[in-house]
Amino acid sequence: MIPAISLPTNITVTTHITVASASKTHRHKRPLNSTVKSLARSGKLDEALGIIVSSSKSATTETDLEAYTLFLHACISGKSFEHGQRLYLHLLLSRDKGNHDLIKNPILKSKFITLYSVCGQIHEAQRVFQDGLEDGHVPASVWVAMAIGFSKNGYSKEVLYLYCGMLSQYVQPDNFAFSVALKACTVLFDLCAGKAVHAQLIKSTEEPDQVVNNALLRLYAECGSFDEVSRIFEEMPQRNIVSWNSLIAGYICRKQVFESLGAFRRMQGERMGFSWVTLTTVLSICSQATALNSGKEIHAQILKSTRKPDVLVLNSLMDMYAKCGAIDYCRIVFGGIESKDLTSWNSMLTGYAVNGCIQDAMGIFNKMVESGIRPDEVTFIALLSGCSHAGRTDEGQRLFNNMWKHYGVSPTVEHYACLVDMLGRAGRIKEALEVVQIMPMRPSGSIWGSLLNSCRLYGNVPLGEVIAEQLFELEPSNPGNYVMLSNIYANARMWDNVKLVRETMERRGIKKEAGCSWIQIKGRTHTFVAGGGFEFRNSAEYKKVWNELVDAMEEIGYVPRTEVVLHDVSEETKAIWVCGHSERLATVFALIHSASGTPIRITKNLRVCVDCHIWMKIVSRVTGRMIVLRDTNRFHHFKEGNCSCKDYW
Repeated sequence: MIPAISLPTNITVTTHITVASASKTHRHKRPLNSTVKSLARSGKLDEALGIIVSSSKSATTETDLEAYTLFLHACISGKSFEHGQRLYLHLLLSRDKGNHDLIKNPILKSKFITLYSVCGQIHEAQRVFQDGLEDGHVPASVWVAMAIGFSKNGYSKEVLYLYCGMLSQYVQPDNFAFSVALKACTVLFDLCAGKAVHAQLIKSTEEPDQVVNNALLRLYAECGSFDEVSRIFEEMPQRNIVSWNSLIAGYICRKQVFESLGAFRRMQGERMGFSWVTLTTVLSICSQATALNSGKEIHAQILKSTRKPDVLVLNSLMDMYAKCGAIDYCRIVFGGIESKDLTSWNSMLTGYAVNGCIQDAMGIFNKMVESGIRPDEVTFIALLSGCSHAGRTDEGQRLFNNMWKHYGVSPTVEHYACLVDMLGRAGRIKEALEVVQIMPMRPSGSIWGSLLNSCRLYGNVPLGEVIAEQLFELEPSNPGNYVMLSNIYANARMWDNVKLVRETMERRGIKKEAGCSWIQIKGRTHTFVAGGGFEFRNSAEYKKVWNELVDAMEEIGYVPRTEVVLHDVSEETKAIWVCGHSERLATVFALIHSASGTPIRITKNLRVCVDCHIWMKIVSRVTGRMIVLRDTNRFHHFKEGNCSCKDYW
């Protein structure tokens, strides 16, 4: 306006003409951009791109940055690499003609990198990123876009290299940069690099947001630095569901099952709510701890939720019920899943197999095949293991032989281990050895362990010694192998050899795992150790129930099987030791502290001995209680004097 006032009239007219021309250009520009945006939003990318290209040839029209951005956003949403590439080439040609270099615009550059990354064209994304990088002044947003592209395409090492390059260019990382770098460290389990990023985060003038704090929690949880997880969690100004999930995952990494359940309860107490990921994680904890009551509480929350649970949660719920021995509940959940996937079928099938319902497992397998679901390796591991524990050797062999022939599943070392275990349990040790000799892969420790157990069951000392030597080479620190050989010698009354095995264990610093059982009553988990619990065993309530059991069992004719005590001690001492086994203590505790008629559910860390198995059967008969015992091998459902395993385990 000032020049127009000071200039002559003819110039002033020209000036007005120029202003009118600019106004005309603006009028052209506005509907053009509106059209491009409308077409991009509706997914008509060919038409939108055609308008952009044609407009660039006109001197009177111009497409603004917002239209380009919106067009690229539509390309990203539709993963349209082709349209993005055509726009990029168009901008390159415009630059070569001396027009404005829009390719270097940080917003468009980031969009192009993101588009190529989501389309899996990571090398194209790198080319865009590196164009003009030597000129410097590339903002953090462009670096972060490239880092995210690397991350989403599985190039975690490249993310860290890029992060270092960013620092070398004196670009101040922001929270986006910190979070993607921490994620890369987590994926790589690189705690050292993660701590370096954490140190830079502390020095940064920008306060870490919740995403960064959650990334830190996950890093330390995955890398096993739980002290850091606890400290960061408690210092966080705000926590969301992801934060709590990381804390719970940290406990799980440390195998602190009961602490993780406690964290979940604390999370509920703070009215944080939950995600399906939370419930899937906690249900897996309930499975490990055989915490059926806690699992039922979570099931109730799922039913109360206004959201429809996804199949992953329902599969986890099935797995929890199966591993807690509540196979009826597992069946109900399975029946309620509308869209069953392979994991759903496998979970139901595995639940039947480990709970001794092999006929039901075979029935589910047949329905699964009829439904068009193709079985996989997990399916056959469950079936073969179930056949092994049920003594259905011939049927198991047929399944093994039909795996590849009928279903195209190649046997793995786990399948061979099931076959060897199946034959060995049936006393067909020679056939089991032949399988080991002809199998196409090297026998694993579990295969030799199955053979050693077969030698224990059938008293084959010479072969047991040979197999034990193989195991001592493969697994020199596994106490179970030494204990198994010691038991073979003890059953043969070879006490000097038993002593030698124990001396070897002491010399090598190998300790036998103590027998331990636990039970959940009224939301609390109670743990018992073999030979322990003196205060409980000396209590009046324990003695009362124990003496009543002894009297009732003597009437039936029960006499302790002291041969299960594999020590060279007196018969009286053996009887005392048997009575102090952890599962018996847990059973008496449950009889005292749970309502009459309710099932008793016990978990044991070792295999149940023969005498405790007999004792449990009689207790179920004289008390009218069902007892569900989960040992390292399988479930035993004791009811009215019988066991679901039919004494074959």
